[in-house]
Amino acid sequence: MSDSMIDTSKMSEGQRAALELAESSRDMRELSGFAASLFDGAPDFSIVFPFPTQPAEDREQGDAFLEKLRDFLDEKTDPDAIDRDGEIPDSVFKGLAELGAFGIKIPEKYQGLGLSQTNYSRAAMVLGGHCGNLTALLSAHQSIGLPQPLLVFGTDAQKEKYLPRCAQGGVSAFALTEKEVGSDPARMATEAILSADGSHYVLNGEKLWCTNSLKAFALIVMARTSTPEKPHATTAFIVEMDQPGVEIVTRCHFMGLKALYNGVVRFTDVRVPVENVVSAPGKGLKVALTTLNTGRLTLPAACVGLLDRCLEMALKWSGERVQWGQEISKHAAIAAKLADLAADKFATESLVLYTSALVDVDHSSDIRLEAALAKLWGTEAGWRGADSTMQIKGGRGYETADSLRNRGETPDPIERLMRDSRINTIFEGSTEIMHLFIAREVLDPHLRRGAAALDTRKEIPERLQTALSAGLFYSGWYPKRWLPLSSGIPHDLNAELTGHLRKVSSYSRKLARTILHSMARYGPKLDRQQLLLARIVDIGAELLAISLSISRAHSLGDEQSLDTAKYIASRGITRCRTLFSEMGSDADAKGYKLAQALAKSSVELR
Repeated sequence: MSDSMIDTSKMSEGQRAALELAESSRDMRELSGFAASLFDGAPDFSIVFPFPTQPAEDREQGDAFLEKLRDFLDEKTDPDAIDRDGEIPDSVFKGLAELGAFGIKIPEKYQGLGLSQTNYSRAAMVLGGHCGNLTALLSAHQSIGLPQPLLVFGTDAQKEKYLPRCAQGGVSAFALTEKEVGSDPARMATEAILSADGSHYVLNGEKLWCTNSLKAFALIVMARTSTPEKPHATTAFIVEMDQPGVEIVTRCHFMGLKALYNGVVRFTDVRVPVENVVSAPGKGLKVALTTLNTGRLTLPAACVGLLDRCLEMALKWSGERVQWGQEISKHAAIAAKLADLAADKFATESLVLYTSALVDVDHSSDIRLEAALAKLWGTEAGWRGADSTMQIKGGRGYETADSLRNRGETPDPIERLMRDSRINTIFEGSTEIMHLFIAREVLDPHLRRGAAALDTRKEIPERLQTALSAGLFYSGWYPKRWLPLSSGIPHDLNAELTGHLRKVSSYSRKLARTILHSMARYGPKLDRQQLLLARIVDIGAELLAISLSISRAHSLGDEQSLDTAKYIASRGITRCRTLFSEMGSDADAKGYKLAQALAKSSVELR
């Protein structure tokens, strides 16, 4: 969608530049798929029933690799030692390379394993419950490093040159963030200037928090390639670390992920050949956003492994620990946490497996919403799970595994897992940014139909024509969002779960009406109602998690899965009811006013 769809006339220059850059890099396709239908108030459950089943041959290929990966992790790696030392041993790098773990999705013709997205997600699940540092190493390399961007956008020459090295264990990284630039690439300072003869670019700048950079042989670097027509254009480059002018300034250290090879990278007059441009000049942000669509799936997949490990530790401890005459698992407060752990693991796994299957069926599938919602919902669930497990284990949860081992107790590493998992709600789009990203996509169909009517830059006749056309559309659309209809619910679905899906359908219609009412009420200022937009997104995420969990439980058919889905649905519907009740809360305005007063006082005191 072009910038003409949104009125930028009253924005500051910085706001306008950021918005126009983001808009020019968005996926221009109209939203499709089940998640989009939930926000549109017309969910067709036949899209998600039956739940996609991994083909037998694909599953067997994945099982063979996962068995080797589990054995290697259990026998050859010590996550507590990696955490303690802040280093991954060379033998582990070598072993993972021999397994093919650096090239899970890279095609066999480039010496990779050529496994599916589903099997890649399953590998992330295995890693996520074992060691956060190894998970970050492999996922940063494959999901946002060279492999994924080159598989989607790379030329044949780029693939032939770089993918075999990546598959054999050559580490890669992704460089976007700068000291003053997080989610606002319009302010990017790193710049690449085309040489006079057009043979290369001269790259200058500095990138912050570049994961894997200390071990990488090459990076994907985002840099500004300004032109008079597009002063904020960005381009993606392949930059090899041994090129003159590339320098690791410092290694960064964090609360968790102690062996994260993350650093500040400086580029001083680095000559980058034009053949190292990924996609095309000016298409850098599109490369980044498209890469992240699939790359984001790795984080909720890792959270599945985290939640599985947490549930295992919590169940064992709560079944052994006796307080006030009975096992603590029988106390309602602890039982509720156990139920949430099981529910969050099942729901997150359902989100990841469903979205991975969409990619495997068609690599060009539009998974913007599904992947973003899986990342948002799954990483928040993972953090809650780690927190709950520590609470269940009490002092033993807060104690390090080494200390527990020294005292002769079971060295459950919840303290390490909690530190390592905290970054998941920040990595690759923070929760707050994901809310805004998803909200922008959800609003897009409505903006396509009616935004021009509110755009003061348009001629009056064009605005009136748009308003008339939108009015005709909504005269048919809006009444249907009040009709108590449900589509595609299987006839053989459990009666209680059928009732839950009918409630999902009802809340989906209410959500669609709420979106339209909010646009009518706030108009072009809706983007400032960030808490309102976050609630809209959270409701959609809950409805998606409920629907996919029910579909998967129905396909599995066992009693425990069905009971888990019933709990996910009951809990999720309650959450949606609460979120709807908080729409337009007076507390939001009061909280904002308080925060601004505090900020003003802070400035005055400096």
